[in-house]
Formats: sequence, structure tokens, C-alpha cells
Amino acid sequence: MDRKKITIVGAGNIGSTLALLLARRETADITLIDINEGIAKGKALDIMEASPILGFNAHVVGTGNYEDTANSDVVVITAGFPRKPGMSRDDLLFKNFEVVKSVSEQIKKYSPNAFVIVVTNPLDVMTYTALKVTGFPKEKVLGMAGALDAARFAYFISEKTKISVENIRAFVIGGHGDDMVPLKNYTTISGVPVTKFLSEEELNKIIERTRFGGGEIVQLLKTGSAFYAPAAAILEMVISILWNKRKIIPCSVYLDGEIGEYYGASGLCVGVPIVLGRNGVEEIIKLDLSEEEWQQWKKSVESVKRLVEKLHL
Repeated sequence: MDRKKITIVGAGNIGSTLALLLARRETADITLIDINEGIAKGKALDIMEASPILGFNAHVVGTGNYEDTANSDVVVITAGFPRKPGMSRDDLLFKNFEVVKSVSEQIKKYSPNAFVIVVTNPLDVMTYTALKVTGFPKEKVLGMAGALDAARFAYFISEKTKISVENIRAFVIGGHGDDMVPLKNYTTISGVPVTKFLSEEELNKIIERTRFGGGEIVQLLKTGSAFYAPAAAILEMVISILWNKRKIIPCSVYLDGEIGEYYGASGLCVGVPIVLGRNGVEEIIKLDLSEEEWQQWKKSVESVKRLVEKLHL
């Protein structure tokens, strides 16, 4: 059986961690591409030298040439400028727009049938950029946001309740920024609403920490941003597509038509729960939100819209 091919654009911390996670699961053969070819080749070689010990046969190669990425099944865009302490995700807008635009042009040229997963910040706007520049079907271009935000939310709940993370199903929608919307009504511990375990005040503190979870790590690291949990979140999305798992994962996707009207976000990419399978976005799920959650959602959508309008795409 031919193994699938995944290209990871950007061999930084997220890209290289993801390459190792994907290789260990033997998900696909992996091409790491970076503007600094030596970094891509060095990290790929390092991962392959771990393969006899970890026992995987997936192949990882590094390159600086987009021709080597041709005919990828999935392309993950992690390239771009990382956040520094004091920066919001939005501060990266114009710098990373140029990066994602040029990467998207190469993807369109060399892998016209690929699924594209965008990780570069500001996430929702960069997902929109990749969608517009590639011209790919909206089902095939999505942003990694909710999977990571929900994981952070779930971990903080586990830390507070002392209940296994495996029992916790957390839900976060909206833009991947400081206005994201963690949903307590849809967050459960073994099917029991989280509100049975934590007080309103405790939950609100956790929600606030979730919103600024990325910033907390940026402050601690001082020289970069989170990468282990983001790489794990991308892994979950890739496996759901390639292995047709049809998992429900909140992702940033393009909203239009009736679903766009329902969410009041037509013409934007924003984080909503989707069914993710071999066709990419197979279904977008409508959630009934409380009045307070709708208000938070609208604020989040407005933040995304403001940034998109700055780009004149």
C-alpha cells in the first residue's frame, strides 16, 4: 500500500515535533520544508536516526525546495513569525500574511489536491488567506484552533477537579484569539456537565486561563510560543482526515450559506464544531448557545472580521 504524503511547511518547534508524532504513528511519509534548508534536513535526519529505537518505518525528509513537496495529500502550514512576550496573535497579521500567501501559491502549484491545515497566527485570518489564495474547495482548507484550545480547557479542568483528562470532553469555539468562546454547557466529565463539578467562579477562572493559555506559555518561554500541544492537536486532525475517523473537532472553517447566516459569520473562517473525515469538513454542527455565549461569539466574530478587512483580499 502506498503511504500517504504529508508536507509540513516550517521546520521550527511545531513542525519538527509534528513530524516526529506523525512518523511514530506511521501516519504517512513526511516532507519537512523550510526557508533554512539545513534546519529541515538536520531535523529530518535526527528523527530518522530515532526510528530504529522507536520502531517506525515512516520516512521523514527535509528540503528547501517546493518541488519535493509535489502531490502531498496533506500540507500543514506552520511557517511564520512566532509571538513574543507582550504580542497578541493579531500583531503578527501583516508579516505572516506575506508568508502564508507565498506558501499557499506553492501548494496550489505542486499539490492541487491536498488538504491544507493552517497553524500560523492570527489563525482564522491566515486560514482565510490560504483558502482565497489556493482557491481550493472550502471543505479542504481548515485552521487548527479549537482542538488546541479545547485541550487546554480540558487540562485545566482536570488539574482543578483531579479527574483524569481521558474523561473530559471540552468545547471551545470562535476565533483563535483572546475572544475565543469556551462553552461550559457543552463541556462534560464522563458525560456529566462540568457545572456539577466546579462552581461558576472556578469555571470562569479556568475559561479566562484558557483564553490566554498561549500567552501564558509565551511569557514563560520568552523566546517563542507553545509547540507540543499544538503539534498534538494537528496530529488529531490529520489522523481524522487520513484514517476517516469522522471525529467532531472544533476547527476554523469557511462559513457561508445557511450555516454562515446561523452563526452570523458569512464569508469568514471561524472556529466551529465540524465532522472531520476523508472529505475534510463533512458537516458543520449548529450549536444552541446561551444568550451570554452568543454575545461572546459575536464579539469573537467581530475581531476576526476586523482583521480580514485590513487585508483587502
